[in-house]
Amino acid sequence: MNDELILGIDGGGSKILVALADRSAAIRRTTLGGGVNPMDNAGWLVELETHIAPFRHERNLASVAAALPAYGEVAHLSRLQEAAIEKVFPNARATILNDVDAAHLGAFAGQAGILILSGTGSMAWARNAAGRPARSGGWGDVIGDEGSSYWIGRLALNLVSQSLDGRAPPTALANLIFQHLGLDLADPINALGGWVSALTRPRAGIAALSALVDRAAQAGDQAAAALLERAADELAKLHDAIAGHCEAGTDWTYAGGTFSSALLLDALERRIGSPAEAPRLPPIGGALLAAARNLGWPLDDGWLGHAAASARAAIAHPIKLSLNNNEGWEHA
Repeated sequence: MNDELILGIDGGGSKILVALADRSAAIRRTTLGGGVNPMDNAGWLVELETHIAPFRHERNLASVAAALPAYGEVAHLSRLQEAAIEKVFPNARATILNDVDAAHLGAFAGQAGILILSGTGSMAWARNAAGRPARSGGWGDVIGDEGSSYWIGRLALNLVSQSLDGRAPPTALANLIFQHLGLDLADPINALGGWVSALTRPRAGIAALSALVDRAAQAGDQAAAALLERAADELAKLHDAIAGHCEAGTDWTYAGGTFSSALLLDALERRIGSPAEAPRLPPIGGALLAAARNLGWPLDDGWLGHAAASARAAIAHPIKLSLNNNEGWEHA
């Protein structure tokens, strides 16, 4: 049927993006909301249901693909995620997959490759020429997530505290972080400790500080630059641990907001020894690709190109739906 529609759901630790698309991969409507990681967000289910509910009665919705954090990792959480999608979309063909799996699917258009993800968390996901997947990392912030935005932000706070105490050399990160957060540097323990204790979403709040590390590093701060180099070390370990699953010379790429840092990407490319391939589709495109596969749509280069352009436009101009008003749409 030419009028069939598909829905892609790209969930993560800091946001959820939902996109409705037609057979040509043109995105017709989106919603954007907060994080839906059940590992660290007690309100994840409300956030998920709020942002998929507007599509519940969409005419001609034939397929849904939900890319969700922690899916396939923790059994009871995976069952809750499955139930949520089934409840809202009982009549559509539904696929649920790990958010990093979907990012890999989009980045390589379903082909072999190694994806290094660094966002709020970190993980590597590979698929070899036979189509078999493997993963490394993704243990969460308490156990792992080395090289992630949260990891960088936490180490930045640690470095700032040592610098202010005189246990480490001065760093521009101290002034930068305090100014950005609107805190009083004259009373640092009270100010920074108070900020941390008041965070309702500590992982997301601390992860956001990684952008300040990149800014300081670009301005020449050696301590900040060293943090990014350490992050590259950790992300390279993810690649090396999983490379043997794939054939020699398999391409690699990246996903996640931490890679908005060109310094980090350059450092990782130096360690891996080859440049990253540009992702074919962003993560929301991977979810749409999975939904289209459910219907057996022909997914040629033309479709992929249209999906890429449409997905990137949707990311640049998303629609934010208020949690307090399911009918109220606002441009984010």
